[in-house]
Amino acid sequence: MAKLRKLLPRYKRAALTRSQSMSRIRSTDTAPERVVRQLLSLAGIRYRLNVRDLPGKPDFANKTRKFAIFVHGCFWHSHEGCALASDPKSNRGYWRPKLDRTKARDLEHLRRLEELGYRVLVVWECSSRKPELAAREIVEFFSSS
Repeated sequence: MAKLRKLLPRYKRAALTRSQSMSRIRSTDTAPERVVRQLLSLAGIRYRLNVRDLPGKPDFANKTRKFAIFVHGCFWHSHEGCALASDPKSNRGYWRPKLDRTKARDLEHLRRLEELGYRVLVVWECSSRKPELAAREIVEFFSSS
């Protein structure tokens, strides 16, 4: 049955369950991360991916140059004023506290990294959709060091 499901066009298949839909959301190597990775490589900037021993496990970091870059999804990290950061209409009792905890955790990670002497850049998903905008953010971040 699973094989048949893949052969049918999307509009002829049954809708995905919530569990199936959520299981397809990746935590690493997302499209916005790949855009930022390409921009960093083009700029000749050396980095490590998902550095586990730094607070928040930054998506890109360099311990020698003391920088950390996070690529945040606009929905998951509640990007203020962004169209991609929708406010869930169903099950608000679950989603609002979850998204608020994520924002608080992000601020704590930023604070801890800055205490360690790291410069931190957050690249939002919406700016990664316009690579020239993300490139400008990255250039400004590294030129201000």
